Amino acid sequence: MKKISILLIVLSSVAFYSCKENSKEVEPEVVTIDNSADSQEIYEVAEVKAEFNDPKIENLFKQYLKVENALINTDAKYTALESSKLSTMIKEMGVDSDEEILKATNGMAETENIALQREHFEPVSEWMENKLQGALASGTIYKQYCPMAFNNRGASWLSSGKDVLNPYFGDKMLKCGRVEAEITGVQ
Repeated sequence: MKKISILLIVLSSVAFYSCKENSKEVEPEVVTIDNSADSQEIYEVAEVKAEFNDPKIENLFKQYLKVENALINTDAKYTALESSKLSTMIKEMGVDSDEEILKATNGMAETENIALQREHFEPVSEWMENKLQGALASGTIYKQYCPMAFNNRGASWLSSGKDVLNPYFGDKMLKCGRVEAEITGVQ
């Protein structure tokens, strides 16, 4: 017991002396952050748990989520690829008369400018919300809103989960937003 007490006193003295010495010569801590593509964290939207009345609308919504996920991860190349697939699906559904939605999806597919892709995503989200009205047999889709998007004008998007992953800012402000409404099916 006596040895432990002496050891504690010695360690306390050393720690006190070390802290006193460090306070005189404070060097800034240098932290290196690896921003390479290999180290970037990848975010995933929640799995769709809702059941749909129409499998075409379900597939369309799942493709929409792939576009959203690419925007969340600030991956312009993947956004363009997934937007092209979404545009093809919309055409196959016979929605050619809605030129605005095709203009928006094609606008995302034809550029690798993430800012432009995000601008085009807003009308796609509005269109998708209209498609989901009455389309759910059960479950919930969440309409989320970021008040800071587009210079504080704000913008909405749809999500398969309650957790906010912001496609308009990506990892710059990943959690900026709130659940604004719920689209539910008959349960």
